[in-house]
Amino acid sequence: MQARIENPALTVPGALAGLRKLGGVAKRAGLPETTVKLVELRASQINGCSVCVDMHSRELKAAGEPDKRIFALAAWREAPYFSDAERAALALTEATTRLADRADAVPDDVWDEAARHYEQPQLAALVIAIAAINAWNRINAATSQITGDWVDQWVTPAHHTAEAA
Repeated sequence: MQARIENPALTVPGALAGLRKLGGVAKRAGLPETTVKLVELRASQINGCSVCVDMHSRELKAAGEPDKRIFALAAWREAPYFSDAERAALALTEATTRLADRADAVPDDVWDEAARHYEQPQLAALVIAIAAINAWNRINAATSQITGDWVDQWVTPAHHTAEAA
């Protein structure tokens, strides 16, 4: 396997910093880090982004998430391991990631359930976090970026601090 080109986020000046900054707003808005990582992993599963699936699975594991939650995420509706708030965030993630799958891209019931669990600043940050991971997924999938052990360097506390800046 070989990437089509070097990752655009690394070659276009300012792209990496901008994407990291965008991704960091969810943390600053008070969303639980676990929720953000679950959202990032779920969108990445849907989009088939191996780099992001690998990375966010490792981040969840490093944060102490039990394997059963990581392994069952793709079937979260049928798994008992997720809170109602996490389920609302995951439903919003799926609808926002699959905008073209239905006439009403993000149905009111999905939005209303998310709004029931998150205050407006957190809900706004959740929407931005979903958009940010979808941007990463599209960059990586379009250019056939390859995951690997190098992902370990991105799952360190130093990376999380830099991302949130």
